[in-house]
Amino acid sequence: MATSPTGRAPGEAPSRSVDLALFQRSVDQQLIRHRSVLDLFTKLQESQARLQRAVAKAATQCGCIEVNAHKQAFPSDGTLQDAARLVETHVTGTLCEHCRETVETEMGQHAFYLAGLAQVLGLELEAVFQQEQRRMDLLGPYGLR
Repeated sequence: MATSPTGRAPGEAPSRSVDLALFQRSVDQQLIRHRSVLDLFTKLQESQARLQRAVAKAATQCGCIEVNAHKQAFPSDGTLQDAARLVETHVTGTLCEHCRETVETEMGQHAFYLAGLAQVLGLELEAVFQQEQRRMDLLGPYGLR
């Protein structure tokens, strides 16, 4: 039976956990037309815009979510835990099945081009994520973003 670059048989469902190194190798095999770092920059910008547009359309055209943005209220004498409880996402509702599928597709495309950029620059996504996790673990809530 033939297998794909991911090692799965065609039509076989992926596991819930993603092997980032395998994902990056698969992107490397498929990334042909936009291998230039300049192409990747523009494809990343385009995929980010499409992702933002998908979320905006979920609110403005479908209405499955609502965005009600306002100034965040931070307590002047509270703890970080107090602030974490008070900070809002400004999103209410849940993505419907159609909007969820669209957002996931656009997010996947963005991940594809991010992996392509990592490949072209000789970086391993897994190492980048591990380094970021170490930073978050080290700084904890003091790495506020």
